[in-house]
Amino acid sequence: MELLNFISQPWHWSVSGAMIVLVMFLLIYFGRKFGISSTFQTMCSIAGAGKNHSYFNFDWKERAWGLVFAAGAVIGGVIASTWLASPEPVQLAEATVAHLEDLKIDLPQQMALGSGMMPENLFSWESLVSVRGLIMMVGGGFLIGFGTRYAGGCTSGHAISGLSNLQLPSLYAVIGFFIGGLAMTYFILPWVLCLK
Repeated sequence: MELLNFISQPWHWSVSGAMIVLVMFLLIYFGRKFGISSTFQTMCSIAGAGKNHSYFNFDWKERAWGLVFAAGAVIGGVIASTWLASPEPVQLAEATVAHLEDLKIDLPQQMALGSGMMPENLFSWESLVSVRGLIMMVGGGFLIGFGTRYAGGCTSGHAISGLSNLQLPSLYAVIGFFIGGLAMTYFILPWVLCLK
């Protein structure tokens, strides 16, 4: 029982950092590279996309470990959010709350109770079929897919794996990710949120 109580307590952020370092050392040692977008490439290869495009034409069995990793990330997220979530409310700075309210983002009442972190006016079926929802989901999904393919990897692949391997193109990609994130946060998102 004491072990369960220990596990269910919020852990220090450095535990995650140490685990990422351990995983990266193991991947480098075994000559592997990490990235979630390569998992999607593997899934397409399994489905037979290699018959239509050379990008997916490879031996997917060599990358099967990535599928296990991705499945573990999903399962771990479910376990953490279902059984190990902190009962404490999410602590947001007053300035952040005021800024979100200025953007017309309705914070859920459940957030004060320690659950329900997604604003329903952004993450709901009704919001999905709006102009704003279509731009965010379809347009955003397209840009993520295009950017991942164009950059030769996703944020986790470049920022974690690429930088760990001291790859200069990954540094350029990460700088681009941050510039794009800042532009989205300060210029594009406020405009999109004004749409209905």
